[in-house]
Amino acid sequence: MASILWLKAFHVIFMVAWFAGIFYLPRLFVNHAESTEALVHQQLKGMERRLLYFVTPFAILTVLLGIAIIYQYGYPWFAAAHWLHVKIILVILLLVYHGYCFKLVKIFAADQNTRSGKFYRFFNEVPVIILFIIVILAYIKPF
Repeated sequence: MASILWLKAFHVIFMVAWFAGIFYLPRLFVNHAESTEALVHQQLKGMERRLLYFVTPFAILTVLLGIAIIYQYGYPWFAAAHWLHVKIILVILLLVYHGYCFKLVKIFAADQNTRSGKFYRFFNEVPVIILFIIVILAYIKPF
């Protein structure tokens, strides 16, 4: 039982680190989209790239530890944990979001962004909403 608690602890630690980056990156996109200064654009390009590459291992470790937790609990538990199936779908959506951030970093790096700061403000809310749902699912286990 102690090993599963360690898995859960590190799963949450890496998830928090991942989300810190996923929350901050779109704020950089907002600043980038709204700035007209070439020097600011250059600085933001570096920050965006470094942040995305820094948090990507946290995303991978979050997923791998989640899989290890499921493995520890076993298939019968997994089959019965319907809340977890919804959580997995939401995590997949987050991974797609994360992957799309790579595309956005490339678009900004090539000075080809056509979207407004307002778009990126809304874009920034997606992981917030998903996180709220995931936490509720994980703690309340409504079904």
